[in-house]
Amino acid sequence: MNATPAPPAETITDPELFRSSFPSLTEHVHLASCSQGAASRQLGDALAEFQHSMHVHGAPWDIWMQQVEQARRGFAKLIGAEPDEVAVLSNASEGAFQAASTRSYAERPRIVTTDMEFPSIAHVWLAQRARGAEVVHVGADDGQVRTEDYLDAIDERTRLVSVPLVSYRNGLLLPVREVIARAKEQGATTFVDAYQAAGVHRIDVEELGCDFLVAGALKYVLGIPGIAFLYARRGVQDAVAPQLTGWFGRENPFAFDPRSVDHPARASRYETGTPGIPAAYGANAGLDLVNRLDPTAVRDHVRGLTQRLQDELLAAGERLWSPTDPASRGPQVALLDDAPGELAAWLAERRIATSPRGTVLRMSFHFYNNESDVDTVAAAIADYRRSGR
Repeated sequence: MNATPAPPAETITDPELFRSSFPSLTEHVHLASCSQGAASRQLGDALAEFQHSMHVHGAPWDIWMQQVEQARRGFAKLIGAEPDEVAVLSNASEGAFQAASTRSYAERPRIVTTDMEFPSIAHVWLAQRARGAEVVHVGADDGQVRTEDYLDAIDERTRLVSVPLVSYRNGLLLPVREVIARAKEQGATTFVDAYQAAGVHRIDVEELGCDFLVAGALKYVLGIPGIAFLYARRGVQDAVAPQLTGWFGRENPFAFDPRSVDHPARASRYETGTPGIPAAYGANAGLDLVNRLDPTAVRDHVRGLTQRLQDELLAAGERLWSPTDPASRGPQVALLDDAPGELAAWLAERRIATSPRGTVLRMSFHFYNNESDVDTVAAAIADYRRSGR
């Protein structure tokens, strides 16, 4: 007899209801989702479930691989893709390498990227110079990237165009749709880094029209390090077969054939060795939560919080490096400071988690944050300034 299917989970539109899944937020302010999301109750349960599976079953690979496939499906749902368009990898660099190393740069050598790209991705593009690639960087002016500069850099010599959806440096929303449209006109392959967007910013790869998109679970997707996902549009062709490979990159991994290498048409051709099983459990806990969120409610709530913090900091005479225009600002406010690491440490002593990078202190917001978090960190920064540090 078939079991009755579980009813679909209800959509979460209330940020306070969402916040209730994060018991640690009763004790501290978490404004570091751009680095690591807050720990949910569901995440703790999932990691305990993994530990329990080892204790009870020893080596339950069938159960563990179900978790991996669930994570693949969950990420596909998050970005509007099909599961066979998603490869399960270890990190974003791996995803970038699989996209870059399978292109040919003989006739079209140019890779277009930006100074606002995360180095984990940018360094992969630079490494392709050994294969004949010419890397062109679109510069930034005071934390902003001009759309026309990006478009002008893309021409008939361009093989690959990389554009972050949200920059890690200051939360800038980049002109992704315009860049992708220009790249398609020129016949270039497109790559989108969505790590700073997935889980808090609506993503639809069909609407974007990109060829590749990468993100992972540890930030706004609310998992842990050790797992990432590479979307590869169905039909995208490789000029060079994946050289970084392993048994999960085969048509049938469980054939265990050491004498042949085949590459399936689906995105799993970019997979390598055994995936991180604990990270898959964590990813599923996070994906179950963020896939229940209403994207419009998240956008409006996060935009309101970033605006409130921006207004309070500017009124206090602080200098910001994040965009002041809400249409250009992602889920982050970037505060300029001579020693952001010291400021972050001072805030951490007061149980306020932030993320320093370069010359800025990054304060990032998720649907679980509230106005009290904004007021608390703004007051703490004011206290820090009064202390003369």
